[in-house]
Amino acid sequence: MSRTGPKVPPLSVTDVQRAVLEGWARRRTTAQALERSRIVLECAEGHSIMDVSRRLGFAPDTVRTWRRRFLERGLEGLRDEPRPYAAEDHERGRGAGDR
Repeated sequence: MSRTGPKVPPLSVTDVQRAVLEGWARRRTTAQALERSRIVLECAEGHSIMDVSRRLGFAPDTVRTWRRRFLERGLEGLRDEPRPYAAEDHERGRGAGDR
């Protein structure tokens, strides 16, 4: 018996989004940008969350997170969200290494 998960909406990317994602994947500006772009591109090819998880070596929840954020917010959803402590530390004149 084949086990299937919940139905997920199809993920598609525009030509412009694909070009940006492929650029991020080639340029490898950060490990996170590379990972997130590879996840979205694999999902856009029609691979399931579990297939992408196995193929790329990420936890299924990681694949779900970046897939969902891309569906909700497009390319902007793949950017890091501000950390709650960042503004507070900045106001106090502390950097991340000063904690």
